[in-house]
Amino acid sequence: MTSSHAAREAAGLAAVRVLLCDADGNLFPSEEPAFEASVVVTNQFLAEHSVNRRYGAEELRLATTGMSYRKILLALAQQHHIGLTADSVEEWVSVEKEAVTQHLAAVLRPDREVLGPLAELALNFGLAAVSSSADSRIEACFEVTGMATHFPAARRFSAEDSLPVPISKPDPAIYRYAGERLGIGPAEGLAIEDSVTGATSAVAAGFPTIGNLQFVQHDERPARRAALEEVGVAAVVTSWRAIVELLPGAP
Repeated sequence: MTSSHAAREAAGLAAVRVLLCDADGNLFPSEEPAFEASVVVTNQFLAEHSVNRRYGAEELRLATTGMSYRKILLALAQQHHIGLTADSVEEWVSVEKEAVTQHLAAVLRPDREVLGPLAELALNFGLAAVSSSADSRIEACFEVTGMATHFPAARRFSAEDSLPVPISKPDPAIYRYAGERLGIGPAEGLAIEDSVTGATSAVAAGFPTIGNLQFVQHDERPARRAALEEVGVAAVVTSWRAIVELLPGAP
């Protein structure tokens, strides 16, 4: 047994064959710019329903990180007593998705601190994306960040579009679906998540999970680390390079 394999076995990760990677805030720093676009749609939604409340992008991010836009709309509707039909919710979800996708495609760039470690990990592990975001958003982000070859369409799983009915994290449905499609058991997949909702989803599906703080703002890291540890992650790191160091060698 190689020393690297022994180290992974000691950590309970010897059987891992596939890395199940959350996308937003984990593979690229999309959370903040996404809310720059999302808040415009959110404030338009509130204005059209005669609600005087307006959000700033950072305020909305801190209040709703990890929530799908569908959940955000429903929470706002409940808070402000807005009557919404199912069709209306889907219309607003579509508007927000398009606005955010266009903005992310314009502002995201390739990042060597992610692409380098990913290329090394891809030599020894399969890579898959497991996200709450829509397929179109994930695709646009992977194209502009240079990650599309690491995450081909068949290895992208969206809680918004892959499931028969959209069920976002922290529900474990998208991780269970990804595991079934990839033909792996829980011990063979390692989830990498930045958010508490995402880590909750992966852990509930039975996958060992690493919390990754690379794109978490520094002043938010202590609280995020504590929250990730509370939901049961196996380790918390601050970079993709640290993940390479944690998982040396082939399975």
